[in-house]
Amino acid sequence: MKKKKTVLIVEDEKIVALDLRAILTDVGYAVAGEASGGKQAVALAAEFRPDVIVMDIGLKGAMTGIEAAKIITARHDIPIVFLTANSDEHTLEQARQTDAFGYILKPFDERDVRTTVEMALYKHKAQRQIKEQQQWLTTTLRSIGDAVIATDKKGTITFMNIIAE
Repeated sequence: MKKKKTVLIVEDEKIVALDLRAILTDVGYAVAGEASGGKQAVALAAEFRPDVIVMDIGLKGAMTGIEAAKIITARHDIPIVFLTANSDEHTLEQARQTDAFGYILKPFDERDVRTTVEMALYKHKAQRQIKEQQQWLTTTLRSIGDAVIATDKKGTITFMNIIAE
């Protein structure tokens, strides 16, 4: 049997968190936990290591969702989907700087949540595979006994193995 993907919900409005929990479980996800603040989200992300986090940007308390996302992203390889009622340019720019994997605008429905979470998981998996292939290629090029130099279109050297140096 296929293991359910886990989600951490970070939302300070209890009714919204309950709605998210219901939607996520209805579409086949397991809710690993719920946090109502940024510090709690950071702690639960480390404890549960969920497959994805759905996080409100505007959390009450000392730490915003954006600040919590920056800490989580720096420490763990967990995709974050932001949830917000604010779609102003300043808020979205701050969220973009965290490399978020998606955005859900309030009010939301099941389709919004399901498709955004699924796309975040897909994008995260693809990025992980690309990173692994880049590491494999770099290791291969470094170990070749001949000189290898790679340049970009402008002729700037982007890679050089030890032999070429």
